[in-house]
Amino acid sequence: MVTRTHVHAGYLDAVLDRYGQSPDALLQILREIQEYAGYIDQGAISYLSNKLRIPGARIEGVAAFYSFLHLQPAGEYRVLFSDNITDRMLGSRELMQRMCQQLWVEPGKVSEDGLVSIDTTSCTGMCDQGPALLVNGRAITHLTHQRVQEIGQLIRNRTMIQDWPADFFRVEDNIRRSGLVLGNQIEAGEFLRAAFALGSTSNIVETIKQSGLRGRGGAGFSTGLKWAACRDAPGSEHYVVCNADEGEPGTFKDRVLLTRQADLVFEGMTLCALAIGARKGFLYLRGEYRYLLDSLQAALQRRRDANLLGKNILGKPGFDFDIVIHLGAGAYICGEESALIESLEGKRGVPRNRPPFPVTHGYLQQPTAVDNVETFCQAALAIHMGAENYHAIGTEKSTGSKLISVSGDCPRPGIYEYPFGVSVREVLQDCGAVNTRAVQISGPSGACVAEHEFGRKLCFEDLPTAGAFMVFDDSRDLFEVARNFVHFFAHESCGFCTPCRVGTSMLKQTMDKIAEGHGTQHDLREVENLDHVLQTTSHCGLGRTACNPVLHTLKHFRPAYENRLKSLDFEPAFDLDGSLARARQMTGRDDAGAHLNTEEA
Repeated sequence: MVTRTHVHAGYLDAVLDRYGQSPDALLQILREIQEYAGYIDQGAISYLSNKLRIPGARIEGVAAFYSFLHLQPAGEYRVLFSDNITDRMLGSRELMQRMCQQLWVEPGKVSEDGLVSIDTTSCTGMCDQGPALLVNGRAITHLTHQRVQEIGQLIRNRTMIQDWPADFFRVEDNIRRSGLVLGNQIEAGEFLRAAFALGSTSNIVETIKQSGLRGRGGAGFSTGLKWAACRDAPGSEHYVVCNADEGEPGTFKDRVLLTRQADLVFEGMTLCALAIGARKGFLYLRGEYRYLLDSLQAALQRRRDANLLGKNILGKPGFDFDIVIHLGAGAYICGEESALIESLEGKRGVPRNRPPFPVTHGYLQQPTAVDNVETFCQAALAIHMGAENYHAIGTEKSTGSKLISVSGDCPRPGIYEYPFGVSVREVLQDCGAVNTRAVQISGPSGACVAEHEFGRKLCFEDLPTAGAFMVFDDSRDLFEVARNFVHFFAHESCGFCTPCRVGTSMLKQTMDKIAEGHGTQHDLREVENLDHVLQTTSHCGLGRTACNPVLHTLKHFRPAYENRLKSLDFEPAFDLDGSLARARQMTGRDDAGAHLNTEEA
């Protein structure tokens, strides 16, 4: 690949035509330009502004919002090491430093010859096979010093990425325990036929309600109630959106579902369309899963060829529905449903004020049902099994099964599927974990569970989870785990609201201050005050959960913090004397100062 300094008009016209000259497709247009040219130059922005009839400043603002898009040359090879805590535990920082030394480039910078840039990204969704990185958007897993050396040599030789060894790009599914979803072998189309047998769209929604199915994104809202509200909301169009932007560190179940059970996902979306009267659906695929795009497009085409998508699906008059894949570009906040919809509309992924909610005012302000990958799979199975049979699995308030993404200190990381109600201890036993000190449930925004709580259950009545299950043994420093999570939130804040933008930055500074040996009890008390502010004033859930990693680890592992504290009740975060020490040494003024003080004494 050669970085181009100019994107010619013919290419831009072809891209614009592919997306119907629609400003709503701006992110997809910019993503394609980025893949083609390596960055988005001012000439391309001016051309798009003229053709799409939108201000150039808006285009620049959108491009600047997403971390995978660049307004300046970012290197022919753009390397991003996953900075998730589990990758760090496997040595990702040392491997990144090794590559930087090999290629003579500073972290976060572009090499002087424009060949390569090396930086970090929050999480690649490969926590079960790290350390991992992305190179020009393609995932490479199981990094070792030897593999990093080989990658560096390929870059130095300017070897085209398509000519790199194929095994570099192998992504394993690591399915360790199957159940309802992962063990599904029902032929495509059978779920739709089961829905037709119910007779009416009202019966479909009622079956979902009676099954007790709740959203698998973590909040656990009733799927049946959501579909009913969307169906009944007035609008010229209704839409179905599948949220496959699983950016929460430690979560990778959607990656496996889209690889192994793509038809089940699309069948669930199509059932939802039948229930709410939608004619168009979107799969919002996180940018880190770019490698899945071609296989998913092929799966959609197979369904169209089999009359499982398109006009009069399976011969049912008026049942018209199709699905478009929308690829993200590196923004964790787009996992929030209203931010995701903003992104679908070609905007910055900033969460909307709610109410109104997406079920009444979603995509293009029309009624929209947004559910995640696993929820659509479970919905299809609930329709096929029947409400009573589905409700019999799991617990009273958490019906069906749950996919758990297990990573960290265990010999068998991967995907485990259980009926709701499984204990933390049982999962630890199944994955072979020993000497476990803590488990982070549902990622950084979730709960840190200590050893005395391993009997607790994964279900909405006890420990609700979006799916992440990160294991930390007794060799791990839980302060550093929490610090990594805090850095994640500060990095991923969209910056829209002041409490979150400033609060996450303050929290990061506090944790860094403690890490550097300048923390006090006062700082720990201030975290609780900061949490109160963020809980009550943040625009969305990111800010409201940002303090969770600190508060939970403080509760269970306070010595990890207190061993780093000074005895003073307060100390400034900025150490002026320490910052000037190096300068004094370089100028030889340390000795002179000491001599002067002696004479004055």
